[in-house]
Amino acid sequence: MQRIGKNHDGYHGETIDIDAVLREVEVVATENGWTGEVLPAGEGIALPTWRRQGAAGRRRIYISTGIHGDEPAGPLAALRLLREIRWSDDVDCWLCPCLNPTGFPRNTRANAEGMDLNRQYLNTTASETRAHIDWLKRQPDFDVTLCLHEDWESHGFYVYELNPDNLPSHAERIIQRVSTVCPIDLSPVIEDRPAQGGIIRPSIDPRSRTEWPEAFWLLTHRTRRSYTLEAPSDFPLETRVASLVEGVRAVLEAE
Repeated sequence: MQRIGKNHDGYHGETIDIDAVLREVEVVATENGWTGEVLPAGEGIALPTWRRQGAAGRRRIYISTGIHGDEPAGPLAALRLLREIRWSDDVDCWLCPCLNPTGFPRNTRANAEGMDLNRQYLNTTASETRAHIDWLKRQPDFDVTLCLHEDWESHGFYVYELNPDNLPSHAERIIQRVSTVCPIDLSPVIEDRPAQGGIIRPSIDPRSRTEWPEAFWLLTHRTRRSYTLEAPSDFPLETRVASLVEGVRAVLEAE
């Protein structure tokens, strides 16, 4: 599979109409029995959230995406998950399909005010992140959290795992499943961190970081297993969407 070769000093690939995507998400989610809640997040900004409650509800899984406005595969993957997944009765799922609605029209990582929302989860000033955290505080603990991202510099798909209690890992399963649809980044160092087989297991002490991504807040307050899935932005959009969908499928079908 060939890289596109468009991304130099930033993402220059396909873009999406985020409002249209979120309208489709609303239609499909409603048709399939999901319950929606819209979070006011500042003047003219609203964050959609969706909840699917299984009959048994044995596992609680949280999925978020769209926190960077130059990563279009995530919201499209959320839409595909709603359309295509046959959700098990034992799974309760919480879905945030777009955490940065003002970034996508600009095709920028940051929001309209120039803030990287995925660095806002310790010292929070962004209205979007405040609204998101307030909502998360009202939710129960999750068995697994999945944050769907892209990386315009990567040579293939990779995943961050935060698993401080050494619970059964999903990382290898995610990589194996994604490898059927997308190249894996096998570099020994990714994002200046040691990696093995497309898996990064970074320092898990939140106190070691002055800025927190969403995954750190989740690890500290709502879960003990968090995975950040990184699709390679320099590959076709369809490949990136498929990689994120298959990564989520690997977790959903694990137990």
